[in-house]
Amino acid sequence: MDAFYASVELLRYPELRGKAVVIGGGRNAAPEMLRDGTRRFARLRDYVGRGVVTTSTYEARALGVFSAMGMMKAAHLAPDAILLPTDFDSYRRYSRLFKDAVGTFTDQIEDRGIDEIYIDLTDVAGESSQLGQQIKAAVRQATNLTCSIAIAPNKLLAKIGSELDKPDGLTILTMEDIESRIWPLAAKKVNGIGPRASERLASIGIGTVGELAAADPGLLQEHFGHTYAAWLARIARGVDDRAVVVSSEPKSMSRETTFERDMHASRDRAILTPALTGLCERVAGDLQRKGYGGRTVGLKIKFADFKIVTRDLSLPEPVTDAASIRRAAGECLKRVTLDRRIRLIGVRVGSLERAIDGASAETPMQRELPFDG
Repeated sequence: MDAFYASVELLRYPELRGKAVVIGGGRNAAPEMLRDGTRRFARLRDYVGRGVVTTSTYEARALGVFSAMGMMKAAHLAPDAILLPTDFDSYRRYSRLFKDAVGTFTDQIEDRGIDEIYIDLTDVAGESSQLGQQIKAAVRQATNLTCSIAIAPNKLLAKIGSELDKPDGLTILTMEDIESRIWPLAAKKVNGIGPRASERLASIGIGTVGELAAADPGLLQEHFGHTYAAWLARIARGVDDRAVVVSSEPKSMSRETTFERDMHASRDRAILTPALTGLCERVAGDLQRKGYGGRTVGLKIKFADFKIVTRDLSLPEPVTDAASIRRAAGECLKRVTLDRRIRLIGVRVGSLERAIDGASAETPMQRELPFDG
């Protein structure tokens, strides 16, 4: 899906089309309805805090604002951009709509998150470009949103191709297109070549996929080891034998929150305690909505010096309810030395298995959990 969260927001606020819009503000970023029926929107320049950009419109991206960027840095780059709060309930609803629309063509779908899927069209009759247009039209009809599709021989090329003609793109790639369309791309455009690998490739004179394809195998092995070097050589030639995985089981579900300021473990208990409760409730909601329970509850704390501490607790039975998760998180918390200010807290439930109907019935929530031990 194209700039998915931002595109959903533009359905709600059509007057913002064509403008630089950043998604990721808190409640203070909610638009204000004026007496004349117009809306007053928050501006990025007025943001104060340590949040990060969730997503941005293509107009904001043209100004250098991208997902996961610190909001204050984004405000420096695009001070006049409109700032909107996130609305994950709406994003999940539109996600279901677009996936259901694609599901009318095939059930061979691999879910890769809220806004992305792989589809196996091997057994679907029709010419590639025609199928692509039909799928795009179905998604547009179901959501009034655009998507970018690449149809290719494998997942590697489909992933790369889906980014080539955004937004609202339809890209058809064959193995014969690799030299002309893939080799000129920067190596970092390949999913799996991260910043560190990209820097290391640049240090040995490899900047593009084509240069990677022409690289000496021994040189790659020297710098990356046998396994990763072999993988680099394969992907540079467009080789990928991964199947579309129709069903997969998540390993864990988690939620976390970063505070606007560093929190004192004792003096800010009135903020920390409800925040932890809320995270447990949100994780429980995720588990129940997706039909899972988990036998491991984990707590994550990032301190002001950016040091991260995690604690896990294994349980005899899988849990799905917020109260049980909260009690387990509290036990984890007792094993953390809270001698520094707290920047972030997170809750994770792992060792997932399908929940049994009626299991882990809701019990009263433990509201008081001191952060000073």
